[in-house]
Amino acid sequence: MALITQKMDITFSLRRKEVVEMQPLVKEMQLRWPALFLKEQICAEFSRITTKDLMGTFMTALDTYSLWLIKLYRVRTAAFRNDMDSLLQKFDEQVSNIVQHRRTISLEGLPIFVRDDETKLFLTCLDTDPVERATRGVTVGILTVLEDYVGSNSQSTVINTAIVLEEDIILDDLPDLPTAFAYLFGLLYGLNMEFPKELKYTFEAVQHIFMELTSTCSQRIRSFKTKLLTKV
Repeated sequence: MALITQKMDITFSLRRKEVVEMQPLVKEMQLRWPALFLKEQICAEFSRITTKDLMGTFMTALDTYSLWLIKLYRVRTAAFRNDMDSLLQKFDEQVSNIVQHRRTISLEGLPIFVRDDETKLFLTCLDTDPVERATRGVTVGILTVLEDYVGSNSQSTVINTAIVLEEDIILDDLPDLPTAFAYLFGLLYGLNMEFPKELKYTFEAVQHIFMELTSTCSQRIRSFKTKLLTKV
């Protein structure tokens, strides 16, 4: 792994020039730079570009804000579709691993709160369904694969969490949705991909508030940040 990192360090400027100027498809980048899609190299590439620790910065920010995000969601529930109610009810039903569930609900509620289309980002399918059906037309997404069986607790078991880019699964067998979200954000930077229009405020919130990578933001995210920081 040290040798791979060394080679990726040496070829960084060449790779960035290719990514920025040629804007290749993700499949082309997988063929040209397969190491770029390794978990360690996603983090390393993000650090090369931003000088920030991808996983450390993201998870620390998520833990800092998650409790207050959920409180904001509860206060403003009436302003949103029933999706927010369902999300919070799912959280309230949890009796174990509350910190992890809080992280997940914070992220799942974010696009709803900033009025993006969360169905374009968070995808689900059963393990008996064709994966191609779930990824069709998806530019950027996180796919949660559920076991096609519901026991007495009426909750499906998550058997896989994967990142989807340009209709293909790029990285799978991830431990949870927050981890997948962090790697997805890192890949968007590493591949110089624009935030999808229907999810631009979600990723802008992460970029500006969680990761502190920009000094300016849209009015919508500025308002969201003000609401959030008055709670923290």
